[in-house]
Amino acid sequence: MNRAHAASILAAWISVISNIFLTVIKIVIGILFRSQVLVADGVHNAADVVASIASLGSMKISNQPADNDHPYGHGKAEVISSGVVAIILAFAALFMAYESIKSLFHPATEPHMIAFIAALVSLIWKQVLYVYTVRIGRQANSKGLLATAYDHLADVYASIAAVVGIGIALLNRVYPIPYAAYGDSLAGIVVSIFVLKLALHMGKESVDILMEGSLPTEKCTRYEELIQTHPYIKRIDRLRAREHGHYVLIDARVSVPAYLSIQQGHDICREIKTMIMIQDPEVQEVLIHLNPWYEGENHD
Repeated sequence: MNRAHAASILAAWISVISNIFLTVIKIVIGILFRSQVLVADGVHNAADVVASIASLGSMKISNQPADNDHPYGHGKAEVISSGVVAIILAFAALFMAYESIKSLFHPATEPHMIAFIAALVSLIWKQVLYVYTVRIGRQANSKGLLATAYDHLADVYASIAAVVGIGIALLNRVYPIPYAAYGDSLAGIVVSIFVLKLALHMGKESVDILMEGSLPTEKCTRYEELIQTHPYIKRIDRLRAREHGHYVLIDARVSVPAYLSIQQGHDICREIKTMIMIQDPEVQEVLIHLNPWYEGENHD
Protein backbone atom coordinates (compact mmCIF):
# COMPACT_ATOMS: atom_id res chain seq x y z
CA MET A 1 0.00 0.00 0.00
CA ASN A 2 1.58 3.32 -1.06
CA ARG A 3 1.74 6.30 1.25
CA ALA A 4 -0.93 8.32 -0.60
CA HIS A 5 -3.43 5.47 -0.41
CA ALA A 6 -2.62 4.82 3.26
CA ALA A 7 -3.17 8.52 4.03
CA SER A 8 -6.51 8.38 2.17
CA ILE A 9 -7.69 5.39 4.21
CA LEU A 10 -6.69 7.14 7.46
CA ALA A 11 -8.55 10.31 6.42
CA ALA A 12 -11.63 8.25 5.57
CA TRP A 13 -11.59 6.53 8.97
CA ILE A 14 -11.22 9.88 10.74
CA SER A 15 -14.23 11.12 8.77
CA VAL A 16 -16.33 8.09 9.74
CA ILE A 17 -15.54 8.41 13.46
CA SER A 18 -16.06 12.19 13.43
CA ASN A 19 -19.41 11.89 11.67
CA ILE A 20 -20.66 9.28 14.15
CA PHE A 21 -19.65 11.48 17.10
CA LEU A 22 -21.17 14.66 15.61
CA THR A 23 -24.39 12.84 14.67
CA VAL A 24 -24.99 11.75 18.27
CA ILE A 25 -24.07 15.17 19.71
CA LYS A 26 -26.26 17.19 17.30
CA ILE A 27 -29.35 15.00 17.47
CA VAL A 28 -29.25 14.64 21.28
CA ILE A 29 -28.67 18.36 21.92
CA GLY A 30 -31.09 19.35 19.15
CA ILE A 31 -33.90 17.24 20.67
CA LEU A 32 -33.16 18.28 24.27
CA PHE A 33 -33.09 21.99 23.46
CA ARG A 34 -35.59 21.89 20.58
CA SER A 35 -33.29 23.24 17.87
CA GLN A 36 -34.77 22.38 14.47
CA VAL A 37 -31.66 23.27 12.47
CA LEU A 38 -29.43 21.23 14.81
CA VAL A 39 -31.65 18.14 14.54
CA ALA A 40 -31.76 18.50 10.74
CA ASP A 41 -28.00 18.92 10.66
CA GLY A 42 -27.65 15.83 12.87
CA VAL A 43 -29.73 13.78 10.44
CA HIS A 44 -27.51 15.14 7.67
CA ASN A 45 -24.51 13.90 9.64
CA ALA A 46 -26.14 10.49 10.00
CA ALA A 47 -26.32 10.35 6.21
CA ASP A 48 -22.66 11.38 6.19
CA VAL A 49 -21.80 8.27 8.20
CA VAL A 50 -23.22 6.10 5.42
CA ALA A 51 -21.45 8.22 2.80
CA SER A 52 -18.10 8.01 4.61
CA ILE A 53 -18.35 4.23 4.94
CA ALA A 54 -19.22 3.97 1.23
CA SER A 55 -16.18 6.10 0.36
CA LEU A 56 -13.92 4.00 2.58
CA GLY A 57 -15.09 0.78 0.95
CA SER A 58 -14.74 2.20 -2.55
CA MET A 59 -11.16 3.32 -1.90
CA LYS A 60 -10.19 -0.22 -0.91
CA ILE A 61 -11.87 -1.67 -4.01
CA SER A 62 -10.47 0.92 -6.42
CA ASN A 63 -6.87 0.08 -5.53
CA GLN A 64 -7.24 -3.60 -6.33
CA PRO A 65 -5.19 -4.62 -9.38
CA ALA A 66 -6.80 -5.24 -12.77
CA ASP A 67 -8.17 -8.74 -13.35
CA ASN A 68 -9.87 -10.71 -16.14
CA ASP A 69 -13.27 -9.28 -15.30
CA HIS A 70 -12.00 -5.71 -14.92
CA PRO A 71 -9.00 -5.33 -17.27
CA TYR A 72 -8.96 -1.53 -16.86
CA GLY A 73 -8.83 -1.78 -13.08
CA HIS A 74 -11.39 -0.92 -10.39
CA GLY A 75 -10.95 2.87 -10.33
CA LYS A 76 -14.59 3.65 -11.04
CA ALA A 77 -15.61 2.20 -7.68
CA GLU A 78 -14.73 5.59 -6.20
CA VAL A 79 -16.81 7.37 -8.84
CA ILE A 80 -19.82 5.22 -7.98
CA SER A 81 -19.23 6.04 -4.31
CA SER A 82 -19.10 9.74 -5.16
CA GLY A 83 -22.45 9.40 -6.93
CA VAL A 84 -23.92 7.65 -3.89
CA VAL A 85 -22.72 10.50 -1.66
CA ALA A 86 -24.34 13.01 -4.03
CA ILE A 87 -27.68 11.18 -3.79
CA ILE A 88 -27.47 11.01 0.00
CA LEU A 89 -26.68 14.73 0.17
CA ALA A 90 -29.62 15.55 -2.10
CA PHE A 91 -32.07 13.60 0.08
CA ALA A 92 -30.58 15.17 3.23
CA ALA A 93 -31.03 18.65 1.72
CA LEU A 94 -34.67 17.96 0.83
CA PHE A 95 -35.31 16.58 4.34
CA MET A 96 -33.77 19.65 5.98
CA ALA A 97 -35.82 21.97 3.77
CA TYR A 98 -39.05 20.10 4.55
CA GLU A 99 -38.50 20.06 8.31
CA SER A 100 -37.43 23.72 8.40
CA ILE A 101 -40.42 24.92 6.34
CA LYS A 102 -42.78 22.83 8.47
CA SER A 103 -41.44 24.42 11.66
CA LEU A 104 -42.32 27.90 10.35
CA PHE A 105 -46.01 27.04 10.80
CA HIS A 106 -45.56 26.30 14.50
CA PRO A 107 -44.71 28.60 17.43
CA ALA A 108 -41.02 29.47 17.49
CA THR A 109 -38.95 27.46 19.96
CA GLU A 110 -36.82 29.10 22.62
CA PRO A 111 -33.12 29.12 21.58
CA HIS A 112 -30.46 27.83 23.96
CA MET A 113 -26.77 28.67 24.29
CA ILE A 114 -25.78 25.00 24.43
CA ALA A 115 -27.29 24.45 20.97
CA PHE A 116 -25.32 27.47 19.73
CA ILE A 117 -22.06 26.09 21.18
CA ALA A 118 -22.72 22.67 19.61
CA ALA A 119 -23.22 24.28 16.20
CA LEU A 120 -20.05 26.37 16.63
CA VAL A 121 -17.96 23.32 17.60
CA SER A 122 -19.34 21.45 14.57
CA LEU A 123 -18.43 24.37 12.29
CA ILE A 124 -14.80 24.46 13.46
CA TRP A 125 -14.44 20.68 13.45
CA LYS A 126 -15.91 20.27 9.97
CA GLN A 127 -13.78 23.08 8.53
CA VAL A 128 -10.63 21.36 9.82
CA LEU A 129 -11.84 18.02 8.42
CA TYR A 130 -12.62 19.59 5.03
CA VAL A 131 -9.17 21.18 4.69
CA TYR A 132 -7.49 17.92 5.77
CA THR A 133 -9.48 15.54 3.55
CA VAL A 134 -9.46 17.74 0.43
CA ARG A 135 -5.66 18.06 0.68
CA ILE A 136 -5.17 14.29 1.02
CA GLY A 137 -7.81 13.61 -1.64
CA ARG A 138 -6.10 15.85 -4.19
CA GLN A 139 -2.69 14.39 -3.44
CA ALA A 140 -4.01 10.85 -4.01
CA ASN A 141 -6.48 11.94 -6.73
CA SER A 142 -9.11 9.96 -4.81
CA LYS A 143 -12.65 10.65 -6.03
CA GLY A 144 -14.09 8.88 -2.99
CA LEU A 145 -12.12 10.98 -0.51
CA LEU A 146 -12.82 14.19 -2.43
CA ALA A 147 -16.52 13.34 -2.24
CA THR A 148 -16.11 12.97 1.52
CA ALA A 149 -14.30 16.31 1.63
CA TYR A 150 -17.13 18.05 -0.23
CA ASP A 151 -19.53 16.35 2.14
CA HIS A 152 -17.62 18.02 4.99
CA LEU A 153 -17.90 21.31 3.10
CA ALA A 154 -21.68 20.88 2.97
CA ASP A 155 -21.56 20.40 6.74
CA VAL A 156 -19.57 23.63 7.07
CA TYR A 157 -22.37 25.45 5.24
CA ALA A 158 -24.94 23.75 7.48
CA SER A 159 -23.04 24.68 10.62
CA ILE A 160 -22.61 28.29 9.51
CA ALA A 161 -26.36 28.53 8.95
CA ALA A 162 -27.01 26.90 12.33
CA VAL A 163 -24.64 29.26 14.14
CA VAL A 164 -26.15 32.32 12.45
CA GLY A 165 -29.74 31.14 12.89
CA ILE A 166 -29.42 30.19 16.56
CA GLY A 167 -27.27 33.27 17.20
CA ILE A 168 -29.91 35.62 15.76
CA ALA A 169 -32.60 33.88 17.80
CA LEU A 170 -30.48 34.36 20.95
CA LEU A 171 -29.81 37.99 20.05
CA ASN A 172 -33.55 38.49 19.79
CA ARG A 173 -33.75 38.14 23.57
CA VAL A 174 -31.72 41.34 23.98
CA TYR A 175 -32.58 43.28 20.81
CA PRO A 176 -35.98 42.39 19.37
CA ILE A 177 -35.64 41.70 15.61
CA PRO A 178 -38.60 40.94 13.30
CA TYR A 179 -38.93 37.18 12.66
CA ALA A 180 -35.66 36.57 14.52
CA ALA A 181 -37.40 33.97 16.65
CA TYR A 182 -37.59 31.85 13.50
CA GLY A 183 -33.88 32.31 12.75
CA ASP A 184 -33.23 28.64 13.50
CA SER A 185 -35.80 27.46 10.94
CA LEU A 186 -34.84 30.01 8.28
CA ALA A 187 -31.21 28.94 8.63
CA GLY A 188 -32.26 25.35 7.93
CA ILE A 189 -33.83 26.42 4.63
CA VAL A 190 -30.71 28.34 3.60
CA VAL A 191 -28.40 25.43 4.35
CA SER A 192 -30.59 22.98 2.43
CA ILE A 193 -30.16 25.11 -0.69
CA PHE A 194 -26.35 25.08 -0.34
CA VAL A 195 -26.26 21.33 0.27
CA LEU A 196 -28.56 20.59 -2.69
CA LYS A 197 -26.40 22.71 -4.99
CA LEU A 198 -23.28 20.83 -3.88
CA ALA A 199 -25.04 17.47 -4.39
CA LEU A 200 -26.02 18.38 -7.95
CA HIS A 201 -22.43 19.40 -8.76
CA MET A 202 -21.02 16.13 -7.37
CA GLY A 203 -23.68 14.08 -9.16
CA LYS A 204 -22.95 15.72 -12.51
CA GLU A 205 -19.20 15.08 -12.13
CA SER A 206 -19.81 11.40 -11.31
CA VAL A 207 -22.17 10.91 -14.27
CA ASP A 208 -19.66 12.58 -16.63
CA ILE A 209 -16.93 10.12 -15.59
CA LEU A 210 -19.21 7.07 -15.68
CA MET A 211 -20.37 8.11 -19.17
CA GLU A 212 -16.71 8.24 -20.31
CA GLY A 213 -16.67 12.01 -20.61
CA SER A 214 -13.47 13.47 -22.02
CA LEU A 215 -10.91 15.23 -19.87
CA PRO A 216 -10.78 19.06 -20.04
CA THR A 217 -9.43 20.43 -23.33
CA GLU A 218 -6.36 21.89 -21.61
CA LYS A 219 -5.18 18.46 -20.42
CA CYS A 220 -5.80 16.83 -23.82
CA THR A 221 -3.89 19.65 -25.50
CA ARG A 222 -1.00 19.09 -23.12
CA TYR A 223 -0.90 15.38 -24.02
CA GLU A 224 -0.90 16.28 -27.74
CA GLU A 225 1.98 18.69 -27.21
CA LEU A 226 4.00 15.97 -25.44
CA ILE A 227 3.35 13.45 -28.23
CA GLN A 228 4.34 15.95 -30.91
CA THR A 229 7.75 16.42 -29.29
CA HIS A 230 8.73 12.93 -30.47
CA PRO A 231 10.86 13.29 -33.63
CA TYR A 232 9.07 10.51 -35.57
CA ILE A 233 5.52 11.77 -35.00
CA LYS A 234 4.24 13.42 -38.19
CA ARG A 235 0.62 13.89 -37.24
CA ILE A 236 -1.84 13.18 -34.40
CA ASP A 237 -4.94 11.70 -36.03
CA ARG A 238 -7.00 11.33 -32.84
CA LEU A 239 -6.53 11.52 -29.10
CA ARG A 240 -8.98 10.50 -26.40
CA ALA A 241 -8.41 10.75 -22.66
CA ARG A 242 -10.78 9.89 -19.82
CA GLU A 243 -10.79 9.48 -16.07
CA HIS A 244 -11.20 6.01 -14.63
CA GLY A 245 -11.58 6.90 -10.98
CA HIS A 246 -8.28 8.07 -9.52
CA TYR A 247 -6.29 7.53 -12.72
CA VAL A 248 -6.39 8.49 -16.41
CA LEU A 249 -6.53 6.33 -19.56
CA ILE A 250 -5.37 7.68 -22.95
CA ASP A 251 -5.99 6.36 -26.49
CA ALA A 252 -4.14 7.97 -29.40
CA ARG A 253 -3.78 7.44 -33.13
CA VAL A 254 -0.61 8.93 -34.58
CA SER A 255 1.07 8.86 -37.98
CA VAL A 256 4.72 7.90 -38.36
CA PRO A 257 6.89 7.42 -41.47
CA ALA A 258 5.75 4.30 -43.35
CA TYR A 259 9.30 3.02 -43.82
CA LEU A 260 9.84 2.35 -40.09
CA SER A 261 10.06 -1.25 -38.91
CA ILE A 262 7.65 -2.90 -36.48
CA GLN A 263 10.37 -2.82 -33.83
CA GLN A 264 10.84 0.93 -34.34
CA GLY A 265 7.09 1.47 -34.13
CA HIS A 266 6.98 -0.51 -30.89
CA ASP A 267 9.81 1.57 -29.44
CA ILE A 268 8.02 4.80 -30.40
CA CYS A 269 4.85 3.68 -28.60
CA ARG A 270 6.81 2.76 -25.49
CA GLU A 271 8.72 6.07 -25.50
CA ILE A 272 5.54 8.12 -25.84
CA LYS A 273 3.83 6.17 -23.07
CA THR A 274 6.80 6.58 -20.74
CA MET A 275 7.08 10.30 -21.52
CA ILE A 276 3.40 11.00 -20.77
CA MET A 277 3.35 8.95 -17.57
CA ILE A 278 6.45 10.73 -16.27
CA GLN A 279 4.92 14.13 -17.00
CA ASP A 280 1.52 13.20 -15.53
CA PRO A 281 1.57 10.57 -12.73
CA GLU A 282 -2.25 10.34 -12.92
CA VAL A 283 -1.96 8.53 -16.27
CA GLN A 284 -1.95 4.76 -15.79
CA GLU A 285 -2.37 3.49 -19.35
CA VAL A 286 -1.55 4.89 -22.81
CA LEU A 287 -2.66 2.94 -25.88
CA ILE A 288 -0.99 4.07 -29.12
CA HIS A 289 -2.20 3.07 -32.60
CA LEU A 290 0.25 3.77 -35.42
CA ASN A 291 -0.82 4.92 -38.90
CA PRO A 292 1.62 5.00 -41.89
CA TRP A 293 2.63 8.45 -43.11
CA TYR A 294 3.89 9.04 -46.67
CA GLU A 295 5.79 12.08 -47.88
CA GLY A 296 3.43 14.44 -49.67
CA GLU A 297 0.35 12.32 -48.94
CA ASN A 298 -2.30 12.34 -46.19
CA HIS A 299 -3.36 8.75 -45.58
CA ASP A 300 -4.90 7.38 -42.34
